[in-house]
Amino acid sequence: MTMQRRSLFRVLPALALATCGPGLAFAEAAWPARPIRLIVPFPPGGAIDAMARLLAPVLASTLGQPVVVENRAGGGGTIGTAAAAQSTDAHTLLMVSMAHAVNPALSPHLPYDGLRDFVAVAPVAVVPNLLVVPRGSPWESPADVIAAAHHNPGVLTYASAGSGTSIHLAGALFAALSRIELTHVPYKGSGPALSDLVTGRVDMMFDSLTSAAPQLASGRLRALAVTTSRRIAALPRLPTLAEAGVAGYALDPWFAMLAPADLPPEGQRRMEAAVTGALRDPVLRDRLAGIGAEPMDGGAESLDRLLRQETARWKDLVRELSIRPD
Repeated sequence: MTMQRRSLFRVLPALALATCGPGLAFAEAAWPARPIRLIVPFPPGGAIDAMARLLAPVLASTLGQPVVVENRAGGGGTIGTAAAAQSTDAHTLLMVSMAHAVNPALSPHLPYDGLRDFVAVAPVAVVPNLLVVPRGSPWESPADVIAAAHHNPGVLTYASAGSGTSIHLAGALFAALSRIELTHVPYKGSGPALSDLVTGRVDMMFDSLTSAAPQLASGRLRALAVTTSRRIAALPRLPTLAEAGVAGYALDPWFAMLAPADLPPEGQRRMEAAVTGALRDPVLRDRLAGIGAEPMDGGAESLDRLLRQETARWKDLVRELSIRPD
């Protein structure tokens, strides 16, 4: 073989790689290449934080990289969501609640677009909300609350984990459908809201089962009804608000995982498979049941549809019910 031919054979492989462009080299790069940051846009102590911390070690085991939960609370979830949207490291994920679909209607000038700036990874779970009151409250049913509100318009208060959260929306929907006036008191997360509820500084709350459960077990709070469209396995004797007389009431708070739009396609595929696989694990399902979470079916495609449907639905409901950020 001549020297010229040997040189040609050495050059051809490199030439072939070069002509394929940077896309091939990028596609061949393993993802994830470093630890993954999972932003939770609410403080520790609530349902979304508990879910993220249950998922993180399972995902880390599957992906071969640490998954670090980072709480970035404030603005009803918008501060942490904005931080995720501005991330450019291709290794950031975002846990969201239904507030992600509601906040654009409450705050039209957000620094991000909830649909365009993110890609769907997978739905995670539904966590029921409960209408709860302090143990010293005279109310034993939603009908008692409605009657008291009719006699004292605007005097009764309900706490929430922030404007736009499922807790806020559950209360606003209850007031609108019951034709009563309640005063919304937003907090930065469920923890501080519960603290004021158990001491009687606020009258009621539509809290998640996850964060309310310890207070219910201790007797410091009393549950009057569940917000969901059907009764829940954890409290089968507790009526839905619709059963309790609030016609048309149904709110099923969902939680899901997104990623900034810069996540490479391979990263989206791996994350979707990791999350859906984790949710099939019996051990994780038992742990989710322990915090009142019911795993959701589906993957990125079904989540994308849900986000678009819910964003449109809540845009209409916020306008029709005159729900305002506080």
